[in-house]
Amino acid sequence: MSTCYTIHHTRKSVLSALAALLALTLLAPQSLADKIVVKGSDTLGAKLMPRLKEEFVAQEDGREVDVTFEIAAEGSRTGITAIIDGTADLAMSSREVQSSELIMARKRGVNLRAIPIGVDGIAIIVNEANPLTSLSSREVEMIFTGDIEDWSAVTTMSGKISPYTRNTSSGTYSTFQDLALYQRDYAPRAQKLAGNEQIAAEVAANPYAIGYVGLAYTHTPGVKVLPIDGKLPTDYQYPYARPLYFYIDAAKKHSEAVQEFIDFTLSPEGQSVVESVDFLPVSRIKELFPELARE
Repeated sequence: MSTCYTIHHTRKSVLSALAALLALTLLAPQSLADKIVVKGSDTLGAKLMPRLKEEFVAQEDGREVDVTFEIAAEGSRTGITAIIDGTADLAMSSREVQSSELIMARKRGVNLRAIPIGVDGIAIIVNEANPLTSLSSREVEMIFTGDIEDWSAVTTMSGKISPYTRNTSSGTYSTFQDLALYQRDYAPRAQKLAGNEQIAAEVAANPYAIGYVGLAYTHTPGVKVLPIDGKLPTDYQYPYARPLYFYIDAAKKHSEAVQEFIDFTLSPEGQSVVESVDFLPVSRIKELFPELARE
C-alpha cells in the first residue's frame, strides 16, 4: 500500500509541475520572428544584401515581430530555382529570367515576377601593373573567347593572358556571354571562379590576368578598371550595363515582412544603400533601359 501511494504521489507531483510549466510558458511574453529566405546572385548577395538587411532590421527595431534573414549567395540560377521550388521568398538575380526557367515555373504554378532594384555595370579589370589603359568591345570579345591569347596583341607588354570568369551558375556569366561575347563560347583557358571577390583577388595577384566584376568590387586594391569603347561602367551607353533584380512568386501570398523589405529596398533609404556599394539606383533604369521603364 505504501509503495502504491508513493508512485501515485510522484506521478501527481510530476503532472502538477508540468502543468505549472505550461502555464508559465503561455503567460510569458513570446519572442515572435518572421524569417525572410533570400537566395541567388553573388553580385547582390555578397555586399548589398547584408547592408540592406542591416539597415532594414535597424529601421524595424521595436516592431512586435522580429525579422530574421537567411541569405545564400551562390548564383542567380540557384535563386530562381529556389523560387520555383518554393524554398526562398526572394531571389537575387543579375540577369533576366531564362525561357527554360519560365517554362518550369509555369508547370509548377509559379508566377515569376521581376522587381528591378538597381543597375550594375560589368567592369573589365586588369592588374594595376598592366600598361593597358582601355579596350574596345571587339578586343574584349576576342580576349575572352580565346582569339587573342597574348597581351602583345593589345598593349606593349607580352605574355599569355589569364582570363577569369564567373562559373556557370552565375547570372553574370551568362549576361557577359550575351553582351560581350555575342553568345560565343568562353576561351577553353578561361578559369571559372565562384564570385566577384575571388576574381578581383586573382586579378590583383596576377599581372597577366583579366576578369570582370560588378561595380561593388572595382575598388579592390591591386586592380584597375578599363574603359570599354571609351566608356566607364557608370557612363551612359556603357556596353555591359545590366539591371539587378529581385524575383518573387507573384502567385504566392507573402508575409508582411517580405513586402516591407521590398518596399524598403525601393525607398530612398534603401536606394541610398544600393548606391553605397557602388551600384546605380533604380531611377537610372529609365535612362539606361527605356524598354524596361515602359513595362
